[in-house]
Amino acid sequence: MDHDQHQHQPPHDDRHHDHASPAAKHGGVSWSMAMKATLHCLTGCAIGEILGMVIGTALGWGNVPTMVVAIVLAFLFGYSFTLFAVRRAGLDLRAAVKVALAADTVSIAVMELVDNTVVALTPGAMEAGLSDGLFWAALLGGFVIAFLITTPVNKWMIGRGKGHAVAHAQHA
Repeated sequence: MDHDQHQHQPPHDDRHHDHASPAAKHGGVSWSMAMKATLHCLTGCAIGEILGMVIGTALGWGNVPTMVVAIVLAFLFGYSFTLFAVRRAGLDLRAAVKVALAADTVSIAVMELVDNTVVALTPGAMEAGLSDGLFWAALLGGFVIAFLITTPVNKWMIGRGKGHAVAHAQHA
């Protein structure tokens, strides 16, 4: 945070500053910040989820194993994006893993719950193949809905020094 930003922030309660991000310490979390955090997380989730769906569908697996692989890969890719970013910021691997887990677990879990629920509840989507427009419409529609639901969750968490605030603190 630069000096000018610091001067324009309201005073904060020093009792709560030990683990909070600069945004959380000063009470201001913009929707833009929450959307960027959600988009960052969604990008990793989408890559993992699509890869998992493609693998499961291409190998002729059933719905449950395909969804499990897609969810596992969504978490793996989601965590990886944050892990690489905080490693570049200078954290050792152990600390970087802790930050990635703290920053992304709730966000990815909400996204995966919403996205997979949308796909599961879309008639015919689970039976659709990779070349079927319904497959992609349900998957992408699920991502949009997941983004809309997860953004306020991330805003709330960042405002409390949790979630992506943990990762942002490493870049400050």
